[in-house]
Amino acid sequence: MAAAPEPFKLLGILDVENIPCARDSVLYGSLGSVVAGLGHFLLTSRIRRSCDVGVGGFIVVTLGCWFHCRYNYAKLRIQERLAREGIKNKILYESTHLDPARKQTNGGSSGN
Repeated sequence: MAAAPEPFKLLGILDVENIPCARDSVLYGSLGSVVAGLGHFLLTSRIRRSCDVGVGGFIVVTLGCWFHCRYNYAKLRIQERLAREGIKNKILYESTHLDPARKQTNGGSSGN
């Protein structure tokens, strides 16, 4: 049997296949570095400064995309957990005296 291939790790530490948002953040960061560095070079024709701006662009865009994506990922996980708990409670309390939907419908008709 062949062993499973090892996941690709960027710089040996960042597993871009299994960590949510890592792949997109690195891709957008690299695009941001090219745009920032090339744009600065076209404006100033200073090679060293343009490389510095490119590295800075990579860091800023990568971190910006990372935090934005992780925030949305955490928000989605919270919504999924709330929905899962709601479904569990619906199944657990359905057709019992603790069912809130049953109290609302029977409360109005029991006064007759």
